[in-house]
Amino acid sequence: MTVIEPEPRRIHTSWQTTAVVRERVPMAGLTAFFGRALGAVVAAAQAQHASPTGPPFAMYHGMPTDTVDVEAGFPITPNFAASGDVVNGTLPEADAFEATHKGPYDTLDRTYTLILERMSAEGLTPSDTMWEWYLSDPEKQPDPATWQTRVVWPVA
Repeated sequence: MTVIEPEPRRIHTSWQTTAVVRERVPMAGLTAFFGRALGAVVAAAQAQHASPTGPPFAMYHGMPTDTVDVEAGFPITPNFAASGDVVNGTLPEADAFEATHKGPYDTLDRTYTLILERMSAEGLTPSDTMWEWYLSDPEKQPDPATWQTRVVWPVA
């Protein structure tokens, strides 16, 4: 069962420094990409004595089709420097809408639809980037019904 709590709400995000791996990935390869990217970011951060400052996230650039331009990583302490495939990035300061999706990742489209409906009702246009915070660790919580994903979609 998928639950969206709370209903999409308007927020203002703060600018955050990130460490990420960014690639164009086939949709069917996202899970493998996330595992590889997040592992690389953690290893690079540990090597530099830098620390994640929040949960893992993925930022999507443009609307996904068969492939998606995506970066995955963590917000990070400012002392992190790019290393190999891991680069510095940012999450922007922006007016946005957010909702917390509870349930499997393959039903996230329902949460995105609700956010779009709310934006439209307020006469706003979505930006071409959006991100997801992964608040649950599937390895520690194997039941997808318990997974929580915070979806943030800035307005243009």
